Amino acid sequence: MEPQLNNLIDRLDNLLDRAERLLPDPSPPPHWKTANAFRWQRQGNRGWLQPITHADTIRLADLIGIDRQKNAVSRNVRQFISGLPANNILLWGSRGTGKSSLLKALLNEFSDQGLRLIEVDRNDLLQLPEILNLVAERPEKFLLFCDDLSFEKDDPGYKALKVVLDGSLTVSLDNLLVCATSNRRHLMPEPQSDNLATQHEDGEIHFGESVEERISLSDRFGLWLAFHPFNQDEYLQIVHHWLDHYGHGDQLTEARELALRWALTRGSRSGRTAWQFARDWAGSQALTDQQQR
Repeated sequence: MEPQLNNLIDRLDNLLDRAERLLPDPSPPPHWKTANAFRWQRQGNRGWLQPITHADTIRLADLIGIDRQKNAVSRNVRQFISGLPANNILLWGSRGTGKSSLLKALLNEFSDQGLRLIEVDRNDLLQLPEILNLVAERPEKFLLFCDDLSFEKDDPGYKALKVVLDGSLTVSLDNLLVCATSNRRHLMPEPQSDNLATQHEDGEIHFGESVEERISLSDRFGLWLAFHPFNQDEYLQIVHHWLDHYGHGDQLTEARELALRWALTRGSRSGRTAWQFARDWAGSQALTDQQQR
């Protein structure tokens, strides 16, 4: 009997060894002391906070033409890091107008006061409870950043985010704000068929259930700011800022027509377009100087 028992134990040990090799490695602990920004990385059913080692260095002073949005979001974040009531943030509107850059600039502005940023992909929102558990006892203040956020109908991440925004007793944290950027005002598709369910009764508008559901998510963001395309003067002002940044601020007159043509070919007078033009101009000028030496 004893040899059979020993054989059984050996077989069980071998099975356990094989099973352990199949298990994923434990998630690495977050590098709280060496990083200000993190990205949630997922592998299968587990995830971890991966430090962002080369974060964007943009500053609030680099964002031109959005003073109203900068002032509103900055005040909200100052309230947040001071332990005062603050709202979750939704920045929506035209592409390239500074929505994502504003949140990154806020991190650079307030990181020395304990502000941190965690970027989460829309497809990983179902793991929000795990992220909240990681930061729940931390002394830092966290911006949970969802870039280019939008949902399709019946998207499971929609309900996961909605629970966090609702401030449920099981997930509400005083050290975390949800910050989302989107090209969509209501974060969800807006088919014309939904509007057909809207009714007018006694002079009042009663939206259909689909419209109400769509609006309800964006309404859960207390701070809701729109970003619109820049006019020509604003665009050229941004071009001038970035030309100056690259050491060519005195060449705006020379570069003006090319900058306008650059925007025209891209169909957008945005901050991103202005920055791209300035980089192209600065690079081409430097290349010409090198060739003439």
